[in-house]
Amino acid sequence: MTFSADQRSKFLAFLSVLAFALVVSCTHTPFPITEEVTPVTPGGNNGGGTTVTCEYKGVCFESVVLPIFVSKCASSGCHDATTHEEGLILNSYGAVTRTKNGVTTIRSSVYEKILNGEMPPRTSPQLTKSDMDSIKKWVGQGVPFTTKCNCNCDTTIFTYSGSVKATLDNSCVGCHSGSGAGGGVDLSSYAGVLASVNSGKLLPSITQSSPTTVSPMPKGGAKLSDCQIRQIEKWIAAQALNN
Repeated sequence: MTFSADQRSKFLAFLSVLAFALVVSCTHTPFPITEEVTPVTPGGNNGGGTTVTCEYKGVCFESVVLPIFVSKCASSGCHDATTHEEGLILNSYGAVTRTKNGVTTIRSSVYEKILNGEMPPRTSPQLTKSDMDSIKKWVGQGVPFTTKCNCNCDTTIFTYSGSVKATLDNSCVGCHSGSGAGGGVDLSSYAGVLASVNSGKLLPSITQSSPTTVSPMPKGGAKLSDCQIRQIEKWIAAQALNN
């Protein structure tokens, strides 16, 4: 079949459009930045008993995202520095955002496995919907390294239900719960927390004041903020009630 010059020109133009459409349709950006948030490092963790309004409106890596990874992913036997299951260590910002073959760890299949419920394994403490939402939003923000942004902490609130339980659930329970609780310390219930208080180990572990006798906690994670520690100190001083 013979084409005229005009037909050839139109045919080539059609092929160009088709090729462009195929390229666009095959371009996959699995984890786009969806949140326009300017990373800042708010202050306010001075334990002074006042609620500080954060100017940072995103999900904080240090106080929200890192505790999730440390307690529910980087526990012993999984993605800690010793075991590094499947070559993954998830106990720090550098590890979570490590780049391999041009893809950061959190933007790889790890992210999909987290959202699909494949990670952590069913035998381990599971991520809550809130945990997954926080990770998803943080990734959408562009995985910023935000620290010291737990500035809505208020040291005048120091009841078990009002502050202590949430802090322990977020930063400790992932490792310290169930039959395989780290060090045999189960912090998933009030009874377990009280037992740790009465043993004299809870406070020095979170203040990290006696590293030679009590392991600093959270293990491998960021130390609790001064405000969070002060809340727990005041709760213990007030008889560590189930209030």
